[in-house]
Amino acid sequence: MKKLAWKHGSGQWWASHSPSERRLMVAVAVCLGLGLYVWLLLSATHARAKLRPAVIELQAQVIRQERQAEEIMQLRAAPAPAPAPADLRQLVQRQVDADGLSSSLASIERVDADQVKLVFGHVAFAQWLVWADNMRAQHLRFARVRIESQDAPGQVSVSATIERSRR
Repeated sequence: MKKLAWKHGSGQWWASHSPSERRLMVAVAVCLGLGLYVWLLLSATHARAKLRPAVIELQAQVIRQERQAEEIMQLRAAPAPAPAPADLRQLVQRQVDADGLSSSLASIERVDADQVKLVFGHVAFAQWLVWADNMRAQHLRFARVRIESQDAPGQVSVSATIERSRR
């Protein structure tokens, strides 16, 4: 067996082997290189196939976000909505009509420019709560509220005074 002596910068180690050994070493190196290349190629192909559904989903998200961005730009470019009417009574009446409580409304009267008093005869409590949330969403607040249960389950009568929020 030959003694391996490697000297940096010289080809003595390579020259110390016979041509058949050198061919064998080259063949082994080529086979190892090809094997490594095939393994990397298969790994990349497998990873690509595994990631494909995620890429498709991300592309769909990009399309949705682009549409939403366009919609936001259109909304920003649109003129601002008209300010709420100065008459608080009209605003409250419109919301009563919009929420389908007109038939339950016994009376509505303007106390002053910033207050309206309402009386609901028989109204479903859940429906009244939705209406009350809509009033708060319009920056109105309840100064006084009196709720009494009725004979029918879920039905109440309500007396309420609504006023503009003071910010």
